[in-house]
Amino acid sequence: MGFAEVLPHLPRILRLRASLTARFKQARPHVFVGIDSPAFNLGLAKKLRSPECKTVQYVAPQVWAWRQGRVKGIGRACDLVLCLLPFESKFFEEHGVPAVFVGHPLADQIPLDLDRLAARRELGIAVPAPADSPADVARAPALIALLPGSRMGEVERLGADFVRAAAWVAQRRPQIQFVAPMASPRIRHAFEKKIAEVPNAPRIIVLDGQSHRVLAAADAVLVASGTATLETLLSRRPMVVAYRFSAITAFVVRSLGLVKVANFSQPNLLVGRNLVPEFLQEQVTSPALGEALLRVLEDENHHAELDREFRALHETLRRGGADRAASAIIECVRGYA
Repeated sequence: MGFAEVLPHLPRILRLRASLTARFKQARPHVFVGIDSPAFNLGLAKKLRSPECKTVQYVAPQVWAWRQGRVKGIGRACDLVLCLLPFESKFFEEHGVPAVFVGHPLADQIPLDLDRLAARRELGIAVPAPADSPADVARAPALIALLPGSRMGEVERLGADFVRAAAWVAQRRPQIQFVAPMASPRIRHAFEKKIAEVPNAPRIIVLDGQSHRVLAAADAVLVASGTATLETLLSRRPMVVAYRFSAITAFVVRSLGLVKVANFSQPNLLVGRNLVPEFLQEQVTSPALGEALLRVLEDENHHAELDREFRALHETLRRGGADRAASAIIECVRGYA
């Protein structure tokens, strides 16, 4: 993510892409499907595209948000772009790039209605006894989920601030519980190191995976910008979104005016307004995050608004995305089979 972040890995990535290009050309496929990772896959698609090989990008690059000039390069590299978000296909079509909205796979995986009580029991989170209804769960201590990112760089740049924000909240609401689902054992180890670095860190239950279950159980979420924000939206949970690039990337983005949207988090982009609090770069501080968490946790009117907006979005994105994507790919290469 970013510019400076990728530089140490660039020689290995370029060698890998050259190797894949040679291997795929030898295999002579009828279609190449690049899944996300546009900086890697679009270069590969451009080299493979020919009358004999159609190229498809599954997960549209967010050129509508920043570096919009890239859309011409995408048109040269791809025969078809498969879009996860409803407004993306229109943007690409306006720029002459064939595109289809297929829906988001996460919207199919996450149920429209979640059982918070069952999720808490499965996680071993305390609930009042007996607890047989949502009202019983509401009487339990509030649960805040911490999702500082799935990449090592994200945890390095955000982990300590997330822990300090939890400490800020815990000083004011000692009864609140915290849980953090980790994307991998390596990420878990990095985050646990960040917890150890904060002297007044509250007790944080750190788990391997289980993000779906944690979000179903949570009352509010502090989350790094990315796919996890969409997962939180689909779980219809109040959230505070944060992100921090490296200093070099932030300088380049700001100096060149590469960002073309007012908001950066997916929930706000999808609803078209500033619905969830979001904090970027120097805005990411423990008091700012802590105050925002308590506001979203305690504002029942905000909860009702989020529930309406997020459910409507869930229904829009719930389209059987995998089947629709497969059908669009088959249609793109029809005649080769």
